[in-house]
Amino acid sequence: MNQAEVSKLMSQLRVSIPKKPRRLRNPDGPEGRLNKLRKTVSALVKHERIELNSARAHEARGYAERLISEAIRHGDCHKATMDMANFWMVEKQLVHKLFKVLAPRFVNCPVSYTRMYKAPRQYPGPVTEIRRAVLELRGNPYPPVKPDMTQNRNLIHNVLLDEAKKQYRYEKYAQIAAKLTAGESKAEAKSTESADGNQKEHTATVEEPVDTKEEK
Repeated sequence: MNQAEVSKLMSQLRVSIPKKPRRLRNPDGPEGRLNKLRKTVSALVKHERIELNSARAHEARGYAERLISEAIRHGDCHKATMDMANFWMVEKQLVHKLFKVLAPRFVNCPVSYTRMYKAPRQYPGPVTEIRRAVLELRGNPYPPVKPDMTQNRNLIHNVLLDEAKKQYRYEKYAQIAAKLTAGESKAEAKSTESADGNQKEHTATVEEPVDTKEEK
C-alpha cells in the first residue's frame, strides 16, 4: 500500500482542532449546544458565508471541515457518511448540495475548505463586547471580505515599489549602455591600431628599393 492509499484511510483536516471542545453556554445544556452547532453548520452550507460569535465559529468550523472531508472521501454511497450528513444538515435538501456541489468543488483543494475572519467591533460599544467572526466556504459567489490591496497602485507601498523598480531598471540600462560604449571604444581603438600598423608596413616596403639603389 503506497502513501496515496494510506492517506485515504483517515480524514485530512487542514485546520487546527483543539483537544477540548469550547464551552459554549446554552440554557438547554449539551443537547442545546449540539443543536446550535447543527444549525450553524447547516447555515454555512446553505449560505456559504455567515457572521456569528467567534467561539461558535471556531467550533462549527471543525465540524464543517470534517463533514466536507468525509463527503469527498466516501461519497453519497457510504451509509455512515450519509447518516452523518443527515444528522448535521437540519434542512435535508442541503445533503444534495453537500455531495453534488461542495464535494466536487473541494476534491482537489490543497488547503482548508473554509476561511474565517475577525469581524470589526461596533463603535462606540463596550470593551467586553462578544467578538464576532465571519465564516465562509471557499469559492463562494460573494465579493471577497478582504479587498485585494496588491492591485491598488495608489497605495504608498505600491508607489514605493514602482519607483524602486524604475530606479533599478534605469541603473541596469545605464550599466548596459556603459558596457556598449566601452566595447565600441575598444573596437575603434583596435581598428585604428591595426590601420596604423598596416600603414607603417606599407611605407617600409616602399622605402626598401630606394635604399638598395643608393647602395649600388
